[in-house]
Amino acid sequence: MPYNIHFISLGCAKNVVNCEQMMALCRDAGHTLRETPEGADAAVVNTCGFLSSANEEAIENILRMSALKTAGQLKKIIVTGCMPQRYQAEIRRELPEVDGILGTGSYKQIVEAVEAVMGGGIYERYDDIHAPVDEFGRVLTTPERYAYLRIAEGCDNWCAFCIIPKLRGRYRSRPMAGVLAEAKDLAARGVRELIVVAQDITRYGTDWDGQHHLAELLEELCKLDFHWIRLHYLYPDQMDSRLIDVIAREPKILKYLDIPLQHCNDGILRHMNRRGDKAYIEDLLDTLRERIPGLVLRTSIITGLPGEGEAEFEELCQFLWDQRMPRAGVFPYSPEEGTPAAQMERVDTEEAERRAELVVDIQSRIMDEWNESLLGETLEVLCEGFDGQSMSYVGRSYAESPDIDGKIYFSSEREIKAGSFVPVRITGAMDGELTGELAEEE
Repeated sequence: MPYNIHFISLGCAKNVVNCEQMMALCRDAGHTLRETPEGADAAVVNTCGFLSSANEEAIENILRMSALKTAGQLKKIIVTGCMPQRYQAEIRRELPEVDGILGTGSYKQIVEAVEAVMGGGIYERYDDIHAPVDEFGRVLTTPERYAYLRIAEGCDNWCAFCIIPKLRGRYRSRPMAGVLAEAKDLAARGVRELIVVAQDITRYGTDWDGQHHLAELLEELCKLDFHWIRLHYLYPDQMDSRLIDVIAREPKILKYLDIPLQHCNDGILRHMNRRGDKAYIEDLLDTLRERIPGLVLRTSIITGLPGEGEAEFEELCQFLWDQRMPRAGVFPYSPEEGTPAAQMERVDTEEAERRAELVVDIQSRIMDEWNESLLGETLEVLCEGFDGQSMSYVGRSYAESPDIDGKIYFSSEREIKAGSFVPVRITGAMDGELTGELAEEE
């Protein structure tokens, strides 16, 4: 019997892909995908469990579905992903309104779960999180101009502050043939910007033979009909010379690299099980800038990590100011149950948050300087449509990743279609975002 199913995806781009795969499985089984939960037979909440804040967001969404269920506007609730994988013992006890549960190794069982709960049963399943990555289709939920391509699952880095390896399993690269087949399909659908994602894309293929295969994969992807190829995330200790060469010479690969550093202090890096030290990081960043002209660097920074005193924090601030990376996500340290770092001595949460605010101020100044350096420059912009609030077109250049960085707002006397690439002359900045005008109007 066909059912109406609503999907909610929370968390990272990798979660988006998992949700899109579950949607495709349900669609192919004859079920109808519903945009809103009201009136649906079942709602699937695909959760993130990386941080406590992510778990809170997941619970809020589950409780919102529960209220609809109580009101008779929704029949069943299924929870999938990282949160139930992390809290297997607690979720059934704490959230009795949930009818079905799937761990991170069980996404392919979504149709079975839907049919079981709609038949009046309770469904709960946790399959092997170390199993090979499942290969099946997707329903794209991103705007048709861009899509994510997940090339691996899991993580072998085992950073002391991170719970991901326990939730997603060991690192498993997808077979290159499967990755390229999916990429060809995305290109045929009209995707213009391909965003290559994994917890760590730089390790791609190392689980096969110990060798890095990302450069080889990128060379093949560049042969396909994409205009832009964007990379998330590259771990600093895995970037070899061949990979840097490919990024530098291939025009389709955007000169925008997201390299999560987390910190720069040698002692903290060592305690957090991060490979490489400050000198290595500085040398790498220098090399990248030298070999990739126009490079925009993005990173992630955690303040208040175990071992961070005032001196270590000042070192971090000076490092960020010296490096002047225009993009950074800044997070106060959150001790996560089940991680080694949670047992280490650290500053309190309030102090970690205070330090994060100070780093955000530094990064805001760096970003303002970078924006000012672009005044008068003409950038290639992917138009995302007309913004009625600002009464201008809105888009992104190579320096802005979707849902992570800002936008570029620009004027044009002629109509610009969403998905078009146009030259925009930068004329100003507005609350950290750039403004400009269509260069063809000059």
